[in-house]
Amino acid sequence: MNEVSILGAIIIGIFAGWIAEQVMGRKHGLLTNLIVGVVGAFLGALIAGMLGISFAGFWGSLVISALGAILLLALLNFIRRRPA
Repeated sequence: MNEVSILGAIIIGIFAGWIAEQVMGRKHGLLTNLIVGVVGAFLGALIAGMLGISFAGFWGSLVISALGAILLLALLNFIRRRPA
């Protein structure tokens, strides 16, 4: 999350978590959306950096964070559904 404040990061995290929740068909609370969004932001930024994708500002950070959060929830679904 380039060039955003702590408050901006929290708002982006909540929105990114909510977007991921809607896309993946889940029901979470505000705190879970925040956690998923913030972890997704780090995951999305890591992958974007590895792919050479640059982003900046609120909207760029929101898109990257939401994509990272969706990927995070998809990975969690995959791990949980694997047979023991």
